[in-house]
Amino acid sequence: MIEHSHLKIIHALHENGTLTAAANALCLSQSALSHQIRYLEKKLDIALWERNGRNLRLTQAGQLLLQTALQVLPAIEQAEQTLKAYSEGRHGILRIGVECYPCYEWLTGVLGVFMPQMPEVDVDIITKFQFSGLEGLLNYHSDILVTPDEEKNKKIHYETLADYELVLLVAENHVLTSCKTVTPDAFADETLLSFPVAVERLDIMTQFLNPALVKPARIKKITSLELMLQMVVLARGVCVLPEWLADHYCQKFALKKKRLGRKGIHKKLFIALRMSDREVPYIKKFIAIGKTAALRNVSFSK
Repeated sequence: MIEHSHLKIIHALHENGTLTAAANALCLSQSALSHQIRYLEKKLDIALWERNGRNLRLTQAGQLLLQTALQVLPAIEQAEQTLKAYSEGRHGILRIGVECYPCYEWLTGVLGVFMPQMPEVDVDIITKFQFSGLEGLLNYHSDILVTPDEEKNKKIHYETLADYELVLLVAENHVLTSCKTVTPDAFADETLLSFPVAVERLDIMTQFLNPALVKPARIKKITSLELMLQMVVLARGVCVLPEWLADHYCQKFALKKKRLGRKGIHKKLFIALRMSDREVPYIKKFIAIGKTAALRNVSFSK
């Protein structure tokens, strides 16, 4: 039978690369860890690792056990933390996955209301996933997911927070400020500044440029929103943001917003959660506060 300790061993070896580093991470001696590895392989009657110099390389069986560990360990860790919260008189832990970089402004405001009202609930923010955000939700890496994308899945429920429009931001003296709307061909000579998201997931590409068979002259990925906007102000590129966020920063910086095409690009912001968690009180509370914040702060054009 596969035990929790077996999964921790294979995960530690995967994360640390060498026997020595894995032993240190597990607070074991190298000989003790070697003994446990031999015991595990003997018990399962199959080789899980192959030596590659000083390193250990997983066999096909080892890879299967590793994938199990990557799915099971986060769920066990979450259960342990939640049980600890219960024992300390708190109601639980809310792990918020975020797939929407521009949503941090909204999330900051929501947490500012939620946490004082729910002091017994711990909050963790997760932005990096072993797989996709949806898989992280299904594998219990997170409890809710803030996302602009709705992927149909019978195990997942989506709550719509708000509708919004994506707009282009350019410097005040940019040639495109004279255009009433921006057409795809205008991007052919532009550097598109974007958050570090896969190109195939960028709405400006999938919904606007790809259908017109147009590519930007360059795509430059930037993590910091403030840095991105400073580069736009200095005419080092253009960027696309939700209109409510664009309006906020147009008041702070020398920027102009432009509609993308005659009809614009319209999106929705969702909170995704597991069907089984729809009645969890603190999740329902978070969603209610999130919707109120969206209605109060988000000014969307139609």
